[in-house]
Amino acid sequence: MAGVIALDQLTKRLIEHKIVPGEEHKLLPGVGLVNSQNHGVAFGFFPGRHIAVTVLVGAALVTLLLYFAFNHSKPLIWLPTGMVLGGAIGNIVDRLRTGSVTDFVKLPLKWPAFNLADVAITFGVLLLLLVAEGSRDGKDRRDRSGGEDPTSENVQPTSPHGAVSE
Repeated sequence: MAGVIALDQLTKRLIEHKIVPGEEHKLLPGVGLVNSQNHGVAFGFFPGRHIAVTVLVGAALVTLLLYFAFNHSKPLIWLPTGMVLGGAIGNIVDRLRTGSVTDFVKLPLKWPAFNLADVAITFGVLLLLLVAEGSRDGKDRRDRSGGEDPTSENVQPTSPHGAVSE
């Protein structure tokens, strides 16, 4: 979480100091860097509705924290949780500082500009779904077999006649 916040804030401040709003600097073919201010939520939705945005983001973060609290023992659950929280906090810092979020990565086809916090949130949510689904699949395997997960290493070796070997 702290790494996402730090990298997000560093890249946003670099863009704010190096690129004039309205300019575009080519980074790679089809990828540019811009200095754009987003007054809405993801991709500019709900511009000018700061109270609605704050309530929406707050509710999502509380839901994520509750999910984490009840599922903290799931393998790797800390990683997507930290990515989403770090990205959300990075964008909240911008909103508190300037009233908008600095976006700077520009893709072709009129895709809205975004920032590293947005990337962390997007990949964090996808990874959270994979982690949650992966742990549910493991539970389903145990439930269907009527006991232990058949891929578990706790399976006792048996002799050719079916008896447990020592």
